[in-house]
Amino acid sequence: MRATLPLLESTDFPPLRRARLETLQVNVGYRCNQSCLHCHVNAGPRRTEEMSLETADLVLEFLRTSRAATLDLTGGAPELHAPFRYLVDSARGLGVHVMDRCNLTVLEEPDQVEAGLAEFLAARRVEIVASLPCYEEDNVDRQRGKGVFDRSIDGLRRLNRLGYGEPGSGLQLQLVFNPQGPVLPPPQRGLEVEYRRSLGERHGVRFNRLLVLANMPIGRFGSRLVSRREFEPYMAVLRAACREDNLETVMCRNLISVDWRGYVYDCDFNQMLGLGLRSPAVSGRVHLSDLVGRDLAGNPIAVRDHCYGCTAGQGSSCGGALR
Repeated sequence: MRATLPLLESTDFPPLRRARLETLQVNVGYRCNQSCLHCHVNAGPRRTEEMSLETADLVLEFLRTSRAATLDLTGGAPELHAPFRYLVDSARGLGVHVMDRCNLTVLEEPDQVEAGLAEFLAARRVEIVASLPCYEEDNVDRQRGKGVFDRSIDGLRRLNRLGYGEPGSGLQLQLVFNPQGPVLPPPQRGLEVEYRRSLGERHGVRFNRLLVLANMPIGRFGSRLVSRREFEPYMAVLRAACREDNLETVMCRNLISVDWRGYVYDCDFNQMLGLGLRSPAVSGRVHLSDLVGRDLAGNPIAVRDHCYGCTAGQGSSCGGALR
């Protein structure tokens, strides 16, 4: 039985308002070829939720009428869902930068190898943000499943052969680290040096940057904290490490998150908690169709205690540490 997560209606987290929208983050579905312990989406092979092509068209209409310069595709494993390649092709045709939140092992799935997934991404010059929570095999397999590290290395080598991670190629490959448990991540810059040394010397792997993320106390990871009676201690760690100067650069100020049905949230974490974006122009639940042609700057952002995960220490966002 999954542990029930605390979700308080009130919080002492500071109020936030939106700045100019830069990134549209879209979750195209929750199906994934992995079931990772740290996954706040609770994604896995048995999930069936998937964005329709009608909703994908709405995403593209919003991109045409907004100032968002980046489409950030996530899941599950976004590549396993029907609208993925359509969204990539269409967004690139609009001149929009596209990011793929890739788990690396999907690149080695037989059907994706046959369909040329890696080649597709390279040809469209899609930025790949790839989860690799450690440079040690044992740690990765403990968190993501047996054999995942070796398959991830195979995926990275496949990308490297296509030019990803090569200076001057324009094919950006970012790796993502998150801690094993309820602790703050180490400084991003120093850890990147260790990743680059270990992956380069042992496996011949190249990448552009390392992004360091804190584990959020929600979803599968949050339930694990509750079952081990670690939820409150971890929240105490996040609160104690909160830095007010991180409030200016948290991702929710310049990003909106869209779920597979087209409903809108201030960030991916709020999406998983069902905390919808609020708009004075819309009564009730906000759908992307309500926002086409609207300016969101100045809108209040829905905050709860989990937001401390983004402001603790060096800060944490979909783009890595804030400082």
